[in-house]
Amino acid sequence: MNGHPGDDPAADPRGEATGDGHGHRARTRAEERAEAVHVPSRTELVERVEALERDLEAARAMADEHLRTGQRATADLANYRRRTEEERVAVTQLANAVLITKLLAVLDDFDRALANVPPEVHESWVEGVQLVERKLRLLLEAEGVSPIEAVGEPFDPNLHDAVVHEPTTEHPDNVVIGEVQRGYRLHDRVLRPALVRVANNPKNS
Repeated sequence: MNGHPGDDPAADPRGEATGDGHGHRARTRAEERAEAVHVPSRTELVERVEALERDLEAARAMADEHLRTGQRATADLANYRRRTEEERVAVTQLANAVLITKLLAVLDDFDRALANVPPEVHESWVEGVQLVERKLRLLLEAEGVSPIEAVGEPFDPNLHDAVVHEPTTEHPDNVVIGEVQRGYRLHDRVLRPALVRVANNPKNS
C-alpha cells in the first residue's frame, strides 16, 4: 500500500531520516559536524602555547630591534642637523670676521685722522668725521666687536703683539705703556691683537 511521506514515522517533513527502524535515533548533521571536530589533547595545547610564546618573544625582539634602529636613525639625524648648523654658523662667523677685519682698517684711518687734525681745518668738518666714525664703531659693536684693553695692562701674548720693549724705570716691567694699533675681539675670539709698546724695567724683572 502506497502512502504519503508524512505517514512514515521514520522520516521528518524535510525527508531526512529520524530513525533506523529499530528504535535508534539517527544523528543530525549538526551532531555529525560536532563529532568531526578534533578536540586537542593537553599535550597539544601545551605545545601550541609554547609555540605562541616563542612567536611572541620573536615579535618582541623584532620590535626592540626596530625601536633601536629608529632611535639610532633619530640620533644620527639630530647629529647631522647639529653639525650642519655648527658648520653654517662657523662659515657665517668666518665671513663676518673677514668683512669686519676690512672695516677695522677703515676705523684705523678714522682714528689716525682724528688724532692728527690740522689746526686750520674747520670745526664742522671734524664734527662730521667724528659722526661717521661713531656710526661705524656702533655698527661694529652691534656685530659683537669690542676693543681690547691694552695700555696699563700686563702684557698678554694672547691679546697683545709687542712691537718694541722699551727700557724704562717709570713703569713696572712687562706692562703695556703704549698702543700703536688698537686690537679688537669678535665676541670671545681675538679678531686682531693690539700692537703695543711694552715696558722693560730690569729693576722689576
